[in-house]
Amino acid sequence: MVNNHINYIEFRARNLNAIKAFYTNVFGWTFVDFGPDYCSFSDSGVRGGFTRTDTIIENGALIVLYHSDLRSVKNKILRSGGIITKDIFSFPGGQRFHFKDPDGNELAVWSDK
Repeated sequence: MVNNHINYIEFRARNLNAIKAFYTNVFGWTFVDFGPDYCSFSDSGVRGGFTRTDTIIENGALIVLYHSDLRSVKNKILRSGGIITKDIFSFPGGQRFHFKDPDGNELAVWSDK
């Protein structure tokens, strides 16, 4: 994996079974479930996943960057005018955090380290 490159795209969905059926039927994507609220997809050209939400979906995509040193890139984001919206947390396979850039676009950075 390469630091600072887009590595993953995450969408939100209200019904994971319905969204999996849609993308499987229309585009032939395959899915792996990670509990009742998350599934990843492949065969799309880029790796990604769907997280279940009960909220209204206004901007359903979360672009996820990779960096081997989360703390250093988090500090660079803060020094450059970004805002941390979800601090570093663990998930199966690694850790990540979410941030907004100075214009309000929300992205995430993850690491397997």
